[in-house]
Amino acid sequence: MTDTSTRVPPRRPGGLPEGTRVMLDPRVRVHGSVVLGGSPWGVARLAPAALALVARARVDGPHGTLPQTLAERSAADLLVERGVLHPVVTPRSSRVEIVVPAYGRPDLLDACLASLTRSAPGGDVLVVDDASPTDEVAAVARAHGARLLRHPENRGPAAARNTGLAATTGDVVAFVDADVAVPRGWLDGLVPLFDDPRVGAVAPRVLPRSRSRTLLARHELARSALDMGARRELVRHGSPLGFLPSATLLVRRSALADAGRGRGGAGFDEEMRVGEDVDLVWRLLGAGWHVRYEPAVEVHHEMRVVPGQWARRRFEYGTSAAALDDRHPGRLAPARVSAWNLAAVACMLAGRPRTGAAVALAATAALAQRLRSADVDPVLAGYVVGKGLLADGAALGHALRREWWPVGLVVLAASARSGGDGLGGGAGDPAGGRGAGRVGRRTARTAAAAMLVPVALEWVRTRPDVDPARYAALRLVEDAAYGSGVLASAGRQRRLRVLVPEVRLPNLPRWGRQGPSSGGRRT
Repeated sequence: MTDTSTRVPPRRPGGLPEGTRVMLDPRVRVHGSVVLGGSPWGVARLAPAALALVARARVDGPHGTLPQTLAERSAADLLVERGVLHPVVTPRSSRVEIVVPAYGRPDLLDACLASLTRSAPGGDVLVVDDASPTDEVAAVARAHGARLLRHPENRGPAAARNTGLAATTGDVVAFVDADVAVPRGWLDGLVPLFDDPRVGAVAPRVLPRSRSRTLLARHELARSALDMGARRELVRHGSPLGFLPSATLLVRRSALADAGRGRGGAGFDEEMRVGEDVDLVWRLLGAGWHVRYEPAVEVHHEMRVVPGQWARRRFEYGTSAAALDDRHPGRLAPARVSAWNLAAVACMLAGRPRTGAAVALAATAALAQRLRSADVDPVLAGYVVGKGLLADGAALGHALRREWWPVGLVVLAASARSGGDGLGGGAGDPAGGRGAGRVGRRTARTAAAAMLVPVALEWVRTRPDVDPARYAALRLVEDAAYGSGVLASAGRQRRLRVLVPEVRLPNLPRWGRQGPSSGGRRT
């Protein structure tokens, strides 16, 4: 799922409990009194108290630093709000009510409940059997001492979770899918995050598990769709992490009530068989709640390693796009790019590199003027513009692999032609045709690079047990399967907006003395 909108939700009252240590997000860059980073990415000039806090946090690292004055505590609250700082959790013994939606697959449910029993003996676990075809789910639940509710007919995972929610009373409820196994003490590192009254939901890292060693299994170990990565994140629209899966998700009950009802029921939207977790997280964000991702806690999810099932599941994920666009208009543009950057790249592809460079320089000069007026070093303008060019190129390449994959396939085929025609014109064409051919070849090669370079960098970063060529091929198949689901849902529900990129006009952040303002944007 790609969320490219940067509309900022309302701020919620409250802040970090006194005594909470904070750590600096490792992607944040500090230049003098200016920080670059956060969720979504932005630029901010810091007040002295905030600057002192950030400086200590850089030195103290993951252990975190403690705000020492009232001004530093205020700065910490604001910088946590913007994703520049993250709270450091002190694990403590925790128990919450756990809801496990289940449909068939009793062997996986057995492993799930066994892990829950080991991690929290005597814990309150409720299994909601969503009309499984046999009585085995009920037998497994009883064997592990779990409470059991059963739907008379299959209503989907959203309805099963809502049934569990209505049958529990705790302030925090944990939803754990039946194909997930948890480690001992897994709640101890997640529940303390709710000490911040602004936090509405928290999720751990969901890692894949399988005994298979097939090519697809090895690929999934490095590229599971449920694995959100190794970095702590404040989930936000327009940020590196814009949603969380519900395979394992802890939610504050009052936040669910505040976020409103989904269609078909309170909590999760019962009309959605896929994408209901994205919808819930987005409603929480829209109501101003913080949603946090804590990868220090890891749970394990059974992988789908049968090729047909794997591709079908990616397709199903994609089919949620139209329903999500219906509920959250404009959130799912396949790419959101700057008009400046589009103009610069278009000029370069048309064989006018000087004009393209002039456009990029004009964008840099405009940003430098804004920075100067905000008393920020205008030298940062070049960095920001360059970062934006790379980010927009990656966004377009991502769309060419997914929602626009038929066009991407043509691009890859054209770019692979050796010394040939490209996308138009050849050696025997008139001069105009030859010029068009050169532009076509240049465009195809540039677009192919935008598609494949991020995949290559991903392989270098993760070093999966798959050779680069087959890794790239599986990534293209995976993205095309998801994109096919988007195309199918867009056609069926006439939601073509999910296929149209959003071109943003210059919209620079407003500046604050403590941290990024509500106008900060991803570049």
